[in-house]
Amino acid sequence: MKGYKHLTAHDRNKMAKMRKEGATMRQIGAALHVSAATVCRELKRGTYTYMNADYIEVTEYIPERSQKRYEANLEAKGPGLKIGNHRDYAEKLEELIVDYDYSPSAALHEIENHPEIYGEFGVRVCRQTLYSYVEKRIFARLTNKDLPFKGSRQKKKTKHIRRMKSAAKGDSIEKRPEEVNTRQEPGHWEMDLVVSCRGGHKCLMALTERVTRQEIMRLIPDKSAASVVRAMNTLERKYGKMFPEVFKTITVDNGTEFSNCEGMETSIFKAGGQRTKVYYCHPYCSSERGSNEKQNQMIRRKFPKGTNFDRVSPKEVRMVEDWLNRYPRKILGWYSSADLFNQIFGGV
Repeated sequence: MKGYKHLTAHDRNKMAKMRKEGATMRQIGAALHVSAATVCRELKRGTYTYMNADYIEVTEYIPERSQKRYEANLEAKGPGLKIGNHRDYAEKLEELIVDYDYSPSAALHEIENHPEIYGEFGVRVCRQTLYSYVEKRIFARLTNKDLPFKGSRQKKKTKHIRRMKSAAKGDSIEKRPEEVNTRQEPGHWEMDLVVSCRGGHKCLMALTERVTRQEIMRLIPDKSAASVVRAMNTLERKYGKMFPEVFKTITVDNGTEFSNCEGMETSIFKAGGQRTKVYYCHPYCSSERGSNEKQNQMIRRKFPKGTNFDRVSPKEVRMVEDWLNRYPRKILGWYSSADLFNQIFGGV
């Protein structure tokens, strides 16, 4: 990881000299021990256009003016930075946000909740201050582009999904018990598939527990009902006798991949016995699986749209699953899904 440092007057003079000699941003950054992005930002801020003695318009980076601007900003900014003398704290925040895709709030609470992992830093900034530091480019590596959902967003395209006309063999969500709807009881899940890019066959089967937001992700060969049932069978083998307790109900949409209600519900251990109860959302109502949809957004931070899951390994899927389940969440009092799930189910 690159150090947490501000450019000095010497750095700026060296940058100007190397730039005139034709050095690249990366080469300048390596020489100054900063990132190429830092060099790019500094050159952009310190480049001026003026008329020289021959009345020719010249545009170039002027280190002296850039240094004066920097010093003026220091005088105008008021009290010193709260994290100015706590480089280790700043670097740990950067690491969690840049390298581990945490939101600023999640990073702050992860450090606060787990001093046994990160240690005591003797300082803490609030969410607003951290966002302000990012906006002002106080950090060496962390910028707005590293924040979840910051920057440009593409307009959502209309999604065309092949669906069943009805889920005749399964019960509607309208029949789902009230304790499931109100999240009073753990052991009730929502399930969906995260699909590959065009040309890819494999999918991610993603299950979200409604109380703890615990996530289970499994690669399956294709988007068929048979593949979903086989994956459910594998899960039942893993959880054994605990399966009916951990997976009391599962709520799905009306996609053809979930059309085999009987196959999803029937145990492979008890002849004709039920291992879970499946409920179907109303057509085109993804909000009825709100927790699952939110988790899918987070999954897409690791596996963006256009990912070909044919080229993704089970190990990579497990790493993302682990990241999701260890992610601190505001809705859980800044504890992780794994913390709560293990408390309830004893680490099954």
